[in-house]
Amino acid sequence: MANPFVHVELNTQDVAKAKSFYRSLFDWALNDVDMGGSMTYTLINVGEGTGGGMMKHPMPDAPSMWLPYVQVDDIVAATAKAKSLGATIVKDVMEVMGEGSLSIIIDPTGAALGLWQPKVG
Repeated sequence: MANPFVHVELNTQDVAKAKSFYRSLFDWALNDVDMGGSMTYTLINVGEGTGGGMMKHPMPDAPSMWLPYVQVDDIVAATAKAKSLGATIVKDVMEVMGEGSLSIIIDPTGAALGLWQPKVG
C-alpha cells in the first residue's frame, strides 16, 4: 500500500463560521452527522479527490487547524512504529462509528498527523 492521504479534518473553535466560509469559497457539500453526546461532525464531500470533515476543536483554547489522515494497513502496528520512531501519541487507537479506527500522532518535528485504518468488510 502507498499510504495515501485519505481524509482532511478541520478542528475549529467556530464551526458555523467555518462552514459559511468554506461553503462560499468552494463548491463543497457539507453534511452534518450527529455523533451523540451533543457532538456534530460535518462531512465534507469535495466531489473529486480527498474529502474530509470539520468539528468543534476538542481543546477549547487551541487554535483552529487542519489535520490530514494517512491510510494504513494496521493501525495498531503503525501507531506503535510511529512511537518507536519518536512520535508522541496524542490520541491512541480508537474506533470511529463502525467505519474504521484512527490514531493521532505528533511527529518528531512537532507536526500533527492522523492515521486511519478503514473497517474491512
